[in-house]
Amino acid sequence: MTPDPLAAIAARAIACLDLTSLNDDDDHDRIASLCARAVTPAGPVAAVCVHAAFVPLCRRALEGSGVKTCTVVNFPHGREDADAVTAETRRAVGDGADEIDVVLPYQAWLSGRTAAARAVLDAARQAADGRTLKVILETGRLLTADAIGSAAEAAIAAGADFLKTSTGKTPVSATLESAHLLLEAAARSNRPVGVKVAGGVRTTAQAVAYLRLADRVLGGAVGPDRFRFGASGLLDALLASRGSAAAAPASRGGY
Repeated sequence: MTPDPLAAIAARAIACLDLTSLNDDDDHDRIASLCARAVTPAGPVAAVCVHAAFVPLCRRALEGSGVKTCTVVNFPHGREDADAVTAETRRAVGDGADEIDVVLPYQAWLSGRTAAARAVLDAARQAADGRTLKVILETGRLLTADAIGSAAEAAIAAGADFLKTSTGKTPVSATLESAHLLLEAAARSNRPVGVKVAGGVRTTAQAVAYLRLADRVLGGAVGPDRFRFGASGLLDALLASRGSAAAAPASRGGY
């Protein structure tokens, strides 16, 4: 029997998924349920991404699974307070976070206060102490190719391991156009840099489009070291495309 190409790419997308819940009303039970879903019939997702208060819970629940614990700092507004970002990041690392997603101060960037924005990224990079650092550019607010491109270059210069499209908290989140700009910036880097798309990615067809774009721009079949989806609702769609049932009831919200 010929392998189903959709099933194969769905399995690859699951391995690239940061299963996410970043709701204001998240609680212990919801995050525990999220962690239970992280090891699927198609294998583990890349990471579980939650608010910082739930990092210790995720570390315990995911121990030995191969799934990383990710959290957000300076989220979602992207303030210009580098000292606060340092404190948040250090606390998250101390609690066991493997990955940090920090929001670029995009309002400062747009208004020309680029030094303040860069200082926040530098603070996060230093405080992350070698952990994977993803910089959220909020491309739906930066809007133009020039603003997105210059912010991406600044994030790479600050030591970002991934460029991330969005917080998922604005009217415009991930788009193929913004992802293309980030992928091109990553491809130009003189070191490996990945891209994470977040916000509004809910169907297998969308996931396939993003993966094919990433493959084309970065060269070859990308894996979770170079490409991620930040989503919660996407998982069930991907499992259905493989003919698998959901691992556990889906959590509400997230991205």
